Amino acid sequence: MTTPEHESPAPQPPAPEFQDRVRRSSGAIAGGVLLLAIILWLGLDAMFSGSGRTPWLALAGMILTVPLVIAFTFRPAVYADADRLRVRNPFRVIVLPWSQVAGLRSGYSNEVIAASGAKYQLWAVPVSLRARKRAARQEARAAAAGEPGATGRGGLFGRGSVGGLGGVAGGAPRAGGGAGAGGPIRAEGDQFMNDLRELQESRAHAESAQGEVTVRWAYEIAGPALAGAVVLAILLAVG
Repeated sequence: MTTPEHESPAPQPPAPEFQDRVRRSSGAIAGGVLLLAIILWLGLDAMFSGSGRTPWLALAGMILTVPLVIAFTFRPAVYADADRLRVRNPFRVIVLPWSQVAGLRSGYSNEVIAASGAKYQLWAVPVSLRARKRAARQEARAAAAGEPGATGRGGLFGRGSVGGLGGVAGGAPRAGGGAGAGGPIRAEGDQFMNDLRELQESRAHAESAQGEVTVRWAYEIAGPALAGAVVLAILLAVG
């Protein structure tokens, strides 16, 4: 009986699929929309109705304030995928491969700690003491009812998809993810940080998650703001 020269290899299980996830602060975005509306309303009114230096002062003020409002409200975001964590803060973009993430810390602010010891704040994941107190009350009520952690345990990375990632980024927690069934009820921001820790632990040694930390300054924000500040200072100094 003859045997084939080349036997077909055994089928390999498909590699886990990781979907990119984005986290932004809906409260900051809502505040940014309101601030921009007020700035543009007052600024345009001063430009078209003012006299003397007023239109120029209004223009310089808008050039200064609009980029700053965008930087602190619309711009902050956290992007997480299978290979890296990308943190977009008001004036910097920090890219950390999971192998370079030493820890994620939650206190009065949420921070990522690089292997070098550098700390970077996650502006898009603010700490809400009110949400923590609300989660603690829900946990207490669930424990009193004999169902500890019955609700609110989903997070950014639910267990419903391949590779342990699923859920909705920045949305409300889903059941079955994050802390898992029977886990504690957490505030949404704390649950997000916990999910990032789990992802870092599972991907830190992956070949595609190696590399160096990169930091890029947001000159597209700092440039216009600095120009507006300079023009405003000149106009005020000239009198």
